[in-house]
Amino acid sequence: MEGNEEKSGGIATNIGVHFFDMLSWIFGPPQRNIVHIKRPDIASGYLELKKARVRWFLSLRFEDLPKEALDAGKRSYRCITIDGQPFDFTDGFQELHTKLYEEV
Repeated sequence: MEGNEEKSGGIATNIGVHFFDMLSWIFGPPQRNIVHIKRPDIASGYLELKKARVRWFLSLRFEDLPKEALDAGKRSYRCITIDGQPFDFTDGFQELHTKLYEEV
């Protein structure tokens, strides 16, 4: 399961754009952005925002899901850690585009 970079721009722009948008909405505009890994199935880096420093990791590979997500039968995992406290926001994204298009 790999993204087609020529069609979508890659994992960071196709999937990560929503994550980066949310982070900048909450923590302010980007001040610095460094990409450490850029592959069709994985991307990671460092994003410095006005009010936060973020180490990010995006993956399309099931083997990168945490054990608890795999044990629960989940196919995705979304979590941010703020002041040492994890905040899991995995649920609620299923069929998001379909729901949005139905409302439009």
